[in-house]
Amino acid sequence: MHRRQMILSGLAVSGAAGLNACATARPNDPNYPIRSDQTAKTYSSEELIAAGSREAGIAAEAMGSAIERIFADYGDRPTAYIAGEEAAGAAAVGLRYGRGALHMKDLSASMEVFWQGISIGWDIGGNASRVFTLVYGLYYPDMIYRRYPGIEGTAYLVGGLGVNYQRADGIVLAPIRTGVGLRAGANVGTMAYSRQRNVLPF
Repeated sequence: MHRRQMILSGLAVSGAAGLNACATARPNDPNYPIRSDQTAKTYSSEELIAAGSREAGIAAEAMGSAIERIFADYGDRPTAYIAGEEAAGAAAVGLRYGRGALHMKDLSASMEVFWQGISIGWDIGGNASRVFTLVYGLYYPDMIYRRYPGIEGTAYLVGGLGVNYQRADGIVLAPIRTGVGLRAGANVGTMAYSRQRNVLPF
């Protein structure tokens, strides 16, 4: 009986250690449930206007108008932002490729991010843009790497800047683009964010 109790005690200790190890390793799991860890620090509109003007070269007045619209739509503050640039072109079917840096207050350094997407729209042409993306609901940086469908496939112009929304698994992206031109209508599609450049936009 005594031996049996020792064995059971040993199994209990081993099980507890295993659970602790899993809890420690969980953030490294690509399927880590971000909704259960909503502790990321957020950015104020003033911080984002300053960052957008500095890193994306967007005038503070125009950036402020776009951010004010996004804040009004979501009634909350973003947990991250991405500053970068992209090139896009379309002839009924559009392609878009970009590269930037993800910033979060809890990160010691920014993380490199690539994105590529495909869309269907009415426009024809191409352009290069600076992009400043507000990110809502991102609580662990590696969770940015996924595919995001556009919300209702719409875009609008605020202060000469193009804005549209993309959503996946509770994360919402709000890219603010310069140099939109005829590309404002080419946002029916998806955008995939990745750690490295991918030629195929799927």
